Amino acid sequence: MVDVTAEILLFDGFDELDAIGPYEVLVTGAEAGASIETRLVTLEETDLVTASHDLRVEPEGTLGDPDLLIVPGGGWTTANEGVRAAVEDGVLPGVVDERYTAGATVASVCTGAMILAEAGLLEGRPATTHQVAIDDLGESAANVVEERVVDDGDVLTAGGVTAGIDLALWLLEREFGAEVAEAVEEEMEHERRGEVFG
Repeated sequence: MVDVTAEILLFDGFDELDAIGPYEVLVTGAEAGASIETRLVTLEETDLVTASHDLRVEPEGTLGDPDLLIVPGGGWTTANEGVRAAVEDGVLPGVVDERYTAGATVASVCTGAMILAEAGLLEGRPATTHQVAIDDLGESAANVVEERVVDDGDVLTAGGVTAGIDLALWLLEREFGAEVAEAVEEEMEHERRGEVFG
């Protein structure tokens, strides 16, 4: 039994690094002693999900009731793809809101913040996203903070693409201590940029 279950929600057109970066950080965190289990999941049963750069990923099942739900971005600037399609469809934001209401901590990477905004989770909260969606995020009633990682307790957001790695490292530090996060940074040869806002 682990203390924290984390699920990264995949959908067609998600950005590869938005999901795989945090996945590797959290799995490496478990190897470094964090009591966390991380899975790549989808809303519906499927064999493969095709990401924005055509990487095909085999999910580990469907969304459960995780303690931590991470929503990647990808495809915000392209009609009928990725985040844009998910926001227009409305199903994924609705499910994210349901998990949040049930008690999950919800985090987004990159333009995944627009899914959280559509779910109503960012209203009046500090939040960030990829630079291509900053203006749209501001129009959503979020308080835009141009920082790499923004922690507002049970809702966290990260800037563009590689910021997801910093987000996941911060989550390890917040939940399991600096020693675990530093061990993962050393293992991955990654140095975090900037301070966490919040």
